[in-house]
Amino acid sequence: MRYSQGMERNAMRDMLVVGAGYVGLSAAVAVKQAAPHRDVIVVEAAPEAVWQKDMRASAIIAAATKMLEVFGIWDEIAPSAQPINRMVVTDSKTSDPVRPVFLTFDGEVAEGQPFAHMVPNVELVRALRGCCERLGIEIRHSVAATALKTEDTHAEVTLSDGSVIAARLVVACDGVRSHLRELAGIKTVSWDYGQSGIVATVEHERPHNGCAEEHFLPAGPFAILPLKGNRSSLVWTEATHEADRLVRSDELVFEEELERRFGHKLGALKVIGEKRAFPLGLTLARAFVAPRIALAGDAAHGIHPISGQGLNLGFKDVAALAETIVDADRLGLDIGSINILERYQSWRRFDTFRMGVTTDVLNRLFSNDLAPIRIARDFGLGIVDRLPGLKSFFIGQAAGTAANENPRLLTGQAI
Repeated sequence: MRYSQGMERNAMRDMLVVGAGYVGLSAAVAVKQAAPHRDVIVVEAAPEAVWQKDMRASAIIAAATKMLEVFGIWDEIAPSAQPINRMVVTDSKTSDPVRPVFLTFDGEVAEGQPFAHMVPNVELVRALRGCCERLGIEIRHSVAATALKTEDTHAEVTLSDGSVIAARLVVACDGVRSHLRELAGIKTVSWDYGQSGIVATVEHERPHNGCAEEHFLPAGPFAILPLKGNRSSLVWTEATHEADRLVRSDELVFEEELERRFGHKLGALKVIGEKRAFPLGLTLARAFVAPRIALAGDAAHGIHPISGQGLNLGFKDVAALAETIVDADRLGLDIGSINILERYQSWRRFDTFRMGVTTDVLNRLFSNDLAPIRIARDFGLGIVDRLPGLKSFFIGQAAGTAANENPRLLTGQAI
């Protein structure tokens, strides 16, 4: 075995995770918890303080909460998690005084079990970092991956501080513009929607009662997602130039435009904290694995937020990858060999492709104001609303509990 200059023999790691977001941390925890003898390290390009400033929130589906229960951290997260008790879907123009409801979902997949919770990102990451600390997983900050070299038995990742980490397996969780994916030579299929998602937190006078709303407007979906207290998280889709204008505008202009879309049923509105706009597009990696490399989360797939499934696809990646690695470890196999990693790829690629196509079609179908298309889609929504069996199927799909081949972590079973 050859080692790079300055790399000591005892520096060999079993798994290096690049990216310390919730997907990267979850991958590290899932493997280390099931295989405590494995040496796992996480590196992150951003300074440590950055994660504490993330004011966004994410929808965590029922299957993902089961994985967090296995990690032993759901009880820590639950006090800040808002159950989604109901979902309402409307389709209208921005100027319409009344928004007819075409589809409603009760938010339970089983008695007392909502299909999703809204969780502040900072609380989710805090709990995962605490789990890493208890498991002895090292996290290094302010170091980006700058070079990748693959050998027969391991990969070597050079970091921006000049250090080199050798690992039997490298997991790229460094986002939709993954530099590690590029270094590994993995190509993507991608296009820009010409839309941006405005993300903000809003305080309102009246309680939301755990109801989430998705208003399909001509510019794109406007989602209102309940948070603890009289607060809601917004994902507001607009054409990119309009989103940039709104984010740069003063509070009065922004809140006036917001009120036109949000409505008045929850009373007076006030934006809390920062508002930001993120460009929206579809990015699918042509491969999820390469020799000694596996992609997970946004590094493998970036989809439109219309379905609220982006983070949860990443959690599904984590559960499948961890099960693949741990099963191989218990059989005494090489956890980073391409033969092992291809099991993970075959497990996740079809589901990811299907979700990418679904969100693409939904966005194109609902982000327009063509009368024939509006009539057809509203008719379709109305039909679904009148068929309880079909509604239950969609809730199960959204909650991640309907999949026949869910990884064990997503069913609440330890690996």
